[in-house]
Amino acid sequence: MSVASQSVGRRERKKQEKLDRIVAAASELFAEHGVDEVTTQQIADKADIGTGTLFLYAKTKGELLLLVQNAKYAEALEQGRADAETVPGVLDAVLAIVRPIVECNRIQIDNGRTYLREMVFGDPEEPRHSAALAIVAQTEEAVAAVLRRDERVAQGDAATLAHIVSAVMFLSMAASVNIALSVEEIVQDIRRQVDVLLPR
Repeated sequence: MSVASQSVGRRERKKQEKLDRIVAAASELFAEHGVDEVTTQQIADKADIGTGTLFLYAKTKGELLLLVQNAKYAEALEQGRADAETVPGVLDAVLAIVRPIVECNRIQIDNGRTYLREMVFGDPEEPRHSAALAIVAQTEEAVAAVLRRDERVAQGDAATLAHIVSAVMFLSMAASVNIALSVEEIVQDIRRQVDVLLPR
């Protein structure tokens, strides 16, 4: 192995180690205090790096939150997909996909709402925002696949309905009037709205 490839490997490992420390620090502080109450200086201190180094990995707290939450939302989606495979009814299968995502969003309600805001209003070209939007697209694909089980749903309509389900889920989780609602209450709110969309 050449010296150049060894140093590149070492450099990449060090970058990954710093990123892992940043994610761990941000995750812990956001969970404990909420994203709005944490400063980038606190995250840098906890990760044992300078703030300048922190900004090489994420330019804003919103990007840091996306960095922390994207993996959790992707795991929630995978859990929902797996759960939906065992559920026969279309509405119940859609809700099987939705429930773990709602649970993930409600672990720390302010963080969940901020994550949704960052995802929607952030720069879609920025990698963390792009990854969040990809999770939304994957969620809609999973919902559309479930909707296609119903022969009354036209193939082209499944994607449109899945997009509407995504909007319903987003608004139910983000709306200020729903802040005090439990996971179950949010899921039931989504159920009522999705039920109206489905063919009878």
